[in-house]
Amino acid sequence: MSISIKQALTEGQQFISQSDTAALDAELILLHALNAHRNILFTDPDKRLTQDEYALYQTLLQRRENGEPVAYIIGEQGFWDLMLNVAPHTLIPRADTESLIDWVLEQNVQPKRILDLGTGTGAIALALAKEFPGAQVIGVDLIPQAVELANSNKAKNNINNVQFFQSSWFENVPQEPFDLIVSNPPYIDERDEHLSQGDVRFEPASALIASQQGLSDLYLIARQAQEYLTQQGCLLMEHGWQQAQHVSDYLKQQGYVKVASGRDLAGQWRFSFGFKAQR
Repeated sequence: MSISIKQALTEGQQFISQSDTAALDAELILLHALNAHRNILFTDPDKRLTQDEYALYQTLLQRRENGEPVAYIIGEQGFWDLMLNVAPHTLIPRADTESLIDWVLEQNVQPKRILDLGTGTGAIALALAKEFPGAQVIGVDLIPQAVELANSNKAKNNINNVQFFQSSWFENVPQEPFDLIVSNPPYIDERDEHLSQGDVRFEPASALIASQQGLSDLYLIARQAQEYLTQQGCLLMEHGWQQAQHVSDYLKQQGYVKVASGRDLAGQWRFSFGFKAQR
């Protein structure tokens, strides 16, 4: 006996009911199994799944039941107004990070050169490149596969004013000053209990964990960035919600001015920034 789209959604939601977003998860997984647009859920809910489609749907649901993130299961994730390919060697882009893009746009400036450190999927670099088409944007990552993935997302979203290449932070970055340096580096303490919970269990530890209670990469970037900033250029970094005071204090120690922090949509302190002092 075949099963309809409507019935498959109900069955899937019940199967992965432990997920906080079971209904949405089932919907995304079913659409992926059908290789269909979301419209079909409303225009043809009684359409019957083929045997192969149903078998694939069940296999993918089992992966979600085992805790694997939906983004890895279907191979893509929305960020800003982009759709990005994702893979297990990079972090999954999150809505919290969109707060950094919001903040940049609120400044009413037109940066000419932008650097994204630890670009991963290319999410931040691509979003900023799209918002500032006149800017030259560079995104770097330590992992060659991440650079390849970011380039695939560049092509997928038809954004041409961005360049991706391999670099351990600033190691291979040309010393031509940037108006904006932005980063979402590893910032989780290796002892954090959340590392063994939820989707994060499947994400690469190298992109999550940093020493010094999660602060080491944030501090390294803060120390080195001034050599790569224009006069009054800005360094903007994402961090954990409990790290804002530590990061702000360190930016001030390093001589940054107009240092402050910003909140994400959930109201948590999500990022801090500082500007290079005029000389």
